[in-house]
Amino acid sequence: MLTLALDTSSPSGSIAILRDDNVAGAIGTASGEIYYSRIFRHLEFLLGELSLRLEEFDLFAVAAGPGSFTGLRVGLAAVKGWAEVYGKPIAAVSALEAVAMQSRSRAATIVSAMDARRKELYWGIYGRRDPAVGIRLVLRDHEMVGTRENFARAMASYDAADLAIVTPLPELVNEALSQSAGNGAVPRRIPVDRVSPILAPEIGHLGWLQAQEGKLADALTLDANYIRRSDAELHWKGSAGS
Repeated sequence: MLTLALDTSSPSGSIAILRDDNVAGAIGTASGEIYYSRIFRHLEFLLGELSLRLEEFDLFAVAAGPGSFTGLRVGLAAVKGWAEVYGKPIAAVSALEAVAMQSRSRAATIVSAMDARRKELYWGIYGRRDPAVGIRLVLRDHEMVGTRENFARAMASYDAADLAIVTPLPELVNEALSQSAGNGAVPRRIPVDRVSPILAPEIGHLGWLQAQEGKLADALTLDANYIRRSDAELHWKGSAGS
């Protein structure tokens, strides 16, 4: 199976191409330029390097959220267009799960966290289907967004000895935990590991697994998981209520 994986959920966006479960090529950059403005030239480069055409792909995998509202919309619109034109299925993948899948910890509970801006974090809490194998993760609750204090309080309810946190920005998580620990609200020594912000290879891997399980979407059913409302919605609600 040939999979094209796309992540536009954050400024460190990326594209990857997988043959079954193996990454054939990937590209992603950290730049001041917003990622969705350069994905198509990255795509053109990667297709050229691997001598591939869009019509050759069997599956399109995409980060469906959480993340940048505009970035997600651009990524989903691109994948919907390709799927419609070439008649291929789509795997909608959680960016938080793509972060969590990079964990090397053997802890039974893996928490993935991402910067949500506005001094907030997105996070998801995952358990292992089989701790002895440690390959697949299962979301234990809804993915969440909240202040760093909210996040720290949520972590305080878990046994630190059986918990690991993974994130592309450990400094934000450590700051949240340190501030709360000073107030005695959070246990110390929760491992916080840095993982790559380049998520497309993991999105492709998770998309491939979804394809094996028959959990796919199409151009009509694909939707974003924003978790929170956009600034435009919040401002509109505020104006309507005034």
